[in-house]
Amino acid sequence: MKLLIKSATIIDKSQTSLHLQQRDILIEKGQITAIGKSITAEKKMKVLELENLYVSPGWFDSSVSFGEPGYEERETLANGLEVAGKSGFTGIVLNTNTQPHPDTGGDIVFLKETTKNHCTALYPMGTVSLESKGKALSEMYDMYLSGAVAFSDYKNSLDDPNLLKLALLYTQNFQSLVYSFPQDGQLNPKGQMHEGEVSLRLGLRGIPSLTESLRVARDLAILEYTGGKLHIPTISTGAAVGLIGAAKKKGLDVSCSVAIHHLWHTDEALDGFDSAFKTLPPLRDKREVKALLKGLRDGVIDYVTSDHCPLDVEEKRREFDQAAFGAIGLEETFGILNQIFGPEMAAGILTRGRERFGLTKTTIEVGQQANLTLFNPEADYTLTQKDLMSTSSNSMFLGIPLKGKVYGIVRGDKSLF
Repeated sequence: MKLLIKSATIIDKSQTSLHLQQRDILIEKGQITAIGKSITAEKKMKVLELENLYVSPGWFDSSVSFGEPGYEERETLANGLEVAGKSGFTGIVLNTNTQPHPDTGGDIVFLKETTKNHCTALYPMGTVSLESKGKALSEMYDMYLSGAVAFSDYKNSLDDPNLLKLALLYTQNFQSLVYSFPQDGQLNPKGQMHEGEVSLRLGLRGIPSLTESLRVARDLAILEYTGGKLHIPTISTGAAVGLIGAAKKKGLDVSCSVAIHHLWHTDEALDGFDSAFKTLPPLRDKREVKALLKGLRDGVIDYVTSDHCPLDVEEKRREFDQAAFGAIGLEETFGILNQIFGPEMAAGILTRGRERFGLTKTTIEVGQQANLTLFNPEADYTLTQKDLMSTSSNSMFLGIPLKGKVYGIVRGDKSLF
């Protein structure tokens, strides 16, 4: 197949001669074969001309949940990957909150084989511990050989410090990445939201910022002792930003991410007891949001994730303290980032992360396999239920004005529009 993308403004800082320039891009058999100011279309060539078209290297998300296997009513792998592709993501790292938990090589092979023909690439993680119970290490090397790109017990905190120590030591043998969710569960066993003025007013049990900073400090101390590669997902506090920034200055091999909703919403969104806003970590106050935005601009926070977590309606429409934690976010991530930072920085943020997982960085240059996201950064719209492509509708951005619409993606000889 030959695909000619016409008059696209390129966002790719690694290609200084092309960055922010309008060019035609020719793709043949999945490879970029020409980039020019004007490429003539040939017969039987598919030509793509779209309004105010921008193109960047394909976007990447380091924390996505679906449901399959085990919770197909939330989201199947097939539908989830289509949602990701239509939201601009050419690659996603799949979380381990399925049933069964992926803790053997066979589980990883199943995920890779089931999704190998999709336009969006799925990169599976394996669990750190057997069944994510935090007691004994999983078959990590076997899963690595089968294609696991990292290891995570999702939002089950690694409460046993020795387990994290062993995981960091063991994975150094094959240079893999260990996730540790930043929450000390003993400080908030029944917490429902951020501990502060709003939780006091609403009478809900709080989750203090201390639960995060204590766990981050512990994990960084273990990392300094053992070495290895540590990733701290979805931080939500300025204290965590400070601790991770200091660790990086020491030379520790640590990365971190922030969820898109923690850059936009605050705990004040919970005034109406709407469980759509119930997440883990919880939405924090304005001071913490400001610190997260600064951490992202300063480069301490490495990645922004959708932290996409589809949930069945019965899991959300309950009394607030009984409702499940989590929100979908793939469809909303670019529209929010683009509002905050503009298209150049938003696209730059969303292209980060592949190398951390041992994957090849994508660029827009002749000879490279096509891995592209196409979008219009100026399109304004307000998110409604009809806009949601996920089979779950637990979004906290419904009714929010968004800026920027994704047209689709191209990865190799596959495309999705």
